[in-house]
Parts: sequence; structure tokens; C-alpha cells
Amino acid sequence: MTASALSEPTPMASRPGFRVVDIVRYGVIGVLALGLTYVIWGLYLAGEPLFAVVVMALLIGIVIVFGAKRFYTARFVFPGIAAVLIFIVLPVLYTTYVGFTNYGARNLLTFDRVTELFLAQKAIDKTTERPFALVADGSNYRLFLAEGAAGLLSEPFVLDGTPVNVPMAPVSEVPQALAMKDVIKLRTALGEVTATLPDGSEISASGLRTFAKVSSVYERQTDGSLLNRADGTMLVRDETVGFFRNAAGETVAPGWRVNVGLANFQRVLFSEGIRQPMLQIFVWTVTFALLSVFFGFALGILLASVLQWPHLKGKAIYRILLILPYAVPAFISILVFRGLFNQNFGEINLILRSLFGIQPQWFTDATLARTMLIIVNVWLGYPYMMLLSMGYLQAIPQDHYKAAALEGSGALRNFFSITLPQILPPFVPLLISSFAFNFNNVVLILLLTRGAPDIAGTIVPAGQTDILGSFTFRVSFQDAGQSFGIAGAISTLIFLLVGLLAYANFYALRRAAEARGRG
Repeated sequence: MTASALSEPTPMASRPGFRVVDIVRYGVIGVLALGLTYVIWGLYLAGEPLFAVVVMALLIGIVIVFGAKRFYTARFVFPGIAAVLIFIVLPVLYTTYVGFTNYGARNLLTFDRVTELFLAQKAIDKTTERPFALVADGSNYRLFLAEGAAGLLSEPFVLDGTPVNVPMAPVSEVPQALAMKDVIKLRTALGEVTATLPDGSEISASGLRTFAKVSSVYERQTDGSLLNRADGTMLVRDETVGFFRNAAGETVAPGWRVNVGLANFQRVLFSEGIRQPMLQIFVWTVTFALLSVFFGFALGILLASVLQWPHLKGKAIYRILLILPYAVPAFISILVFRGLFNQNFGEINLILRSLFGIQPQWFTDATLARTMLIIVNVWLGYPYMMLLSMGYLQAIPQDHYKAAALEGSGALRNFFSITLPQILPPFVPLLISSFAFNFNNVVLILLLTRGAPDIAGTIVPAGQTDILGSFTFRVSFQDAGQSFGIAGAISTLIFLLVGLLAYANFYALRRAAEARGRG
């Protein structure tokens, strides 16, 4: 090798441990980092520091895991871990946090924003109110105020939304003014114009057609309270409830978010107007989930057993027809059933009335409404169970049935002695997941009954057919008394409850597996 060859620099892409793929990887990471940095800055400017921190943590994780070779193995699990943290852990933590606050319809804002709203309230002195007109002067404008036979006219000024103070001088002629439709387009910018009259007083826009002396109703004090300039009363800041209180001690809306400790949890657990319907709804939720799983599983395995009968003709047609409910989107089927069960014009009641002379009140009677929910849910869920059962049934050795036939065993005994014991173990995890799904099947409740009929004597929206999920949704987003804090407390309790149920299920499965192993 010559000395000149030794002195030539080695290309970066050919250096040991540094390949073209590394250049591409670092480039992609750099572009992604720039994009996420832009998102972080946008979230911060939008007043969402929590989400900005989350995106920043994601950015740091991506740069470290995918930028350093020592974390090569972590690259395969990082997307899953990040997804769990962002879409599961973070919502649970945030919901729990909301449960410790008074966040609701009357307490949506921060204290600073509430104070700004009060300070933005203006009082108009009607004695100084006078009509105005806007006059075009090239690219600028002039303000004309009617006074006597003529009025006052300002010097030309720029109307671009920036605050401007214009002196007014008397004129003897009324100028040609802009049409009202053109003035309306400039009403926002006109709000920043202050006119100084010849006597030194100042007036500003008080409406679409008038200028007047406008002053703030409230004045901020050093302790955060607000002084009403008109009557001298005070609005006192009360951080325990997140409201200003007036002289009579009454809260004045809007309020702001504050930490209320365990107050929401105490209301849920000890307030009769919430505890009683919540316990009733919890019992119905468990019952609804259990009955839906039981009847769906029973109907699915029954139909699968019938379709497995070797002497049945037209199996393909029957399978297609029975699987159709699974192919149709659930929300469409639910809305169709809502029409079928209509108490006055539904086809189901028309048939029952013509055959038996009865007209069930499906949506106003609690028992019938719950029965309707289970019927519709079983209809939606049985095809899944049937498909699985058809696969499991084919895995059962036929020798078992032949041996049972030699002993004179019938179809019913074969089912409970051979079929069910062999397909039930692989079905158990699916039944547990089906129970968990139906435990939170909010879509069915909201689309079919909307929780009706209502439970009497409650202080929160609650219905006879509500499950815990729909109950929480109604407390959060329906009616005027929206209370996200109460909903957060209920959601936290539901999370703990479902966690305990899941742990109990897994514990029972583990004990059953250990028992089978010992057997």
C-alpha cells in the first residue's frame, strides 16, 4: 500500500461500524424529531402542557432507543410499551386525577381564565351613547359621530385591529358613510378604536351602531378578589369550591378547577342519590354480562351442533344465514331492532297484538327493557360463539361418540359427558373476554334504550337499563349537570372493580389448570 493511499480519508459509508443504513436511520430519526418538536411547541402554545410533556417523553424515548445501538433489542418492544403507556396508563391516570377535582359543566376553566371573563364584562354609560358612521378615506378610515346639525369627524386612521386613539373635531357637513354591511365586517377592529371628544372624554364602540363611554364592571384586587365598581360589592375568591362568592355568600358562575380530595368518592359511596342507583346499576351490569355470555354461548354451541349433524341437508345455506348477523355492523343491527321493538309501530308488537292481543311496553317497563337488551345482545353475539364451536367440535375424536353409542348413550348425555367437557377448557378465556366486553358494552345501551326508563329519586342521570359504562357517560356528557369529577371517581372505581374481577378470573383459571395438572 502506497503512502498516498494511506493518507486518503476513508469514506464515511465504508468506515467500520458505520453503514449507509445508519445514515438513513439517523436521517429518519432527525426528521421525526423535528416534526415532534413542532408538535410539542404547538401543544404548549395551545395551553396543553400535559400532552406536550407526553409527546416530549415519546420523542426522547425514540431518540434514545432507535439512536443508540446498545438499545437494539429494546426497539422491538418499545412501540408496544409506548402504546400501553399512552393509550392505557395515561388515560387511567388522568381519569383518576379528574376524580379528585371539581371538573364539570360549571368548573371548566382555570382561575386566570375565569378572572379574565369577569374583567372583560363592560358597563355602558347610556347618557354618553351616540350613533356613529364609518367613512372610507383611501386605504384608511374616518370615524363620524353625529352631534347636533352635523357632528364630529376624526383624522384618517388605519383599521387593522390594533388599538388606536383618534381625536374628534367638529365638522359642518355629514360625510358619505359606508353601508352597514361593510361596517359589520370591521366590527372586531372597531372594538379597538377609542375616540377622544373635544372635551377630553373618551368613548369606544358599545354596539354595531353606537359609541359610548365603556368601563370595566370589575377591578382586580391584590388578593385575587374582584371589586364591582358600580355598587362597591366584592366577589371573594374561594379555592375550596372553585368559585367566587358574592356578599350573600352565594357562588357566582363560572368557576374554575380545584382539587377537592376525596369529596367525589365520598359522594359516590355515601350519597344516597348516587350510591343507591350505582349499586342497582352494578348488579344489573353483572347480570347483563353473565346472561349475555351464557345465552350467547348456549345458542352458539346448539346451532353449531345442529350444523355438524351429518344427515342435515343444505348446511352451507344455513351457515351463511346464521353468520349474517355477524357480518352486519352492530350499530346498524341495533338501530333496526330499535325500530322493530317500537311500542306503537314496531313489527314485533304488531305481530304480538294480532296473534295474542298484547302490546308489551318494551321501552317503559324496566323488566321488558332489560329482556329486550339481552335478546338483542344474544342475537349480536351468538354467531361468534357458533363459529368457534364449529371449529372445536371438529377437533373432538369421533371414537368417543362411537364408544358411547356402544354403551347406549343418548345425544343429551353425549353432549354433557363428551362434547362440553372437551370444548369448555379452550372456551374459558374467550368467555372471560366476552364477559369483559359485555360488562362495558356502552354502544348497545346508548343506541337501543339510552338507559331508559329512568330510576326515580336520583341526583344524577341514571336509568334502569344503564350499565356502569353508560351511567358514567351520562353523568359526564348528558344533561345540564355534567360532572366530570364524579364521572372520574366512578370510572376509577369501575377500573378497580374490573381489575379485581379479572384477577379473580385468572386466579380461578390458574387453580383449575393446576388441578388438571395434578389429575
